Amino acid sequence: MAINSWKLLAVAGAATLIIMASTGAFAAEKSTENNVVKDGTVVSLQYTLSGEDGKTIESNKGKEPLKYTQGSHQIVPGLEKGLAGMKMGEERRVKVTPEEGYGPVDPKGFQEFPKEKIPSEGLKVGSVLMARGPQGQQVPVRVHEIKEKTVVLDLNHPMAGKTLVFDVKVLDIQPATAQPPQPGQPAAPALPAKPAQPAQPK
Repeated sequence: MAINSWKLLAVAGAATLIIMASTGAFAAEKSTENNVVKDGTVVSLQYTLSGEDGKTIESNKGKEPLKYTQGSHQIVPGLEKGLAGMKMGEERRVKVTPEEGYGPVDPKGFQEFPKEKIPSEGLKVGSVLMARGPQGQQVPVRVHEIKEKTVVLDLNHPMAGKTLVFDVKVLDIQPATAQPPQPGQPAAPALPAKPAQPAQPK
């Protein structure tokens, strides 16, 4: 009788160990899932943006990381897609086509304005002026051509039509409710938008 009781206790003890091991495995799996970039997570990102020629356009290395919420369309679609599934500390190169970046160059983005409306220091091809959009936001526009009485401004995004290369490193991943994204992120990876119609170039 004593032997049978000992066997029962031994079996019960083994079952307890199995349950504890299973619980630990579940917790580890859940923890791993939380450290993966997926919709709803707040991601802290280090990035260097380059063109196809390899020249650096912008980088936040040594600066504040870019923070955004995955799946909320706060960054260009191609970059957001390339970051999905990455883990904390992981590095990756993401190549973004114009279609998934800032879009192709729109011919309608080239518009003429009276020359007297343009500051004299801006009357040079390639100059970048700041115009006011319909919601009052400032929009950078480039002087494309200077005619006798008018100036042709390019209202397309400066990186429209370009294939972009992002070298990224995931620095941190947090649940969306724990740390909301911060405003004022670098312009380069921001959400692409169609050129606004400026009320008046400054």
